Amino acid sequence: QVQLSESGGALVQAGDSLRLACASSGRPFSLVPMAWFRRTPPRPGMLSERELVARISPSGDDPIYSDAVKGRFTISRDNANSVGYLEMDSLKPEDTAIYYCATTMNSRGEFVYWGQGTQVVVSS
Repeated sequence: QVQLSESGGALVQAGDSLRLACASSGRPFSLVPMAWFRRTPPRPGMLSERELVARISPSGDDPIYSDAVKGRFTISRDNANSVGYLEMDSLKPEDTAIYYCATTMNSRGEFVYWGQGTQVVVSS
């Protein structure tokens, strides 16, 4: 069984930087893709949404980013220590969310294992 634990969430000001970490235990981390998702606060009349922020291959090549964070966020991984990272620069209030890491994809392309999440709040 894989366990994921995120850390690094905090209350920061717009323009600040923050680094999130995702520690993995169980199945070999180096064999599976990893991703960061976020769930933003619900807007009036709308449900909270979860969106893919960034994804990285097992080797660390070919990172993929959402348009909302491209150029500001960097995903990386340390396979030797089974830790994934999300470096977030030039933070904006709209980056406020709970951030989750996820690993291992099933045959439908869905991530199987999820952490509990870490809260990031960006004040204006």
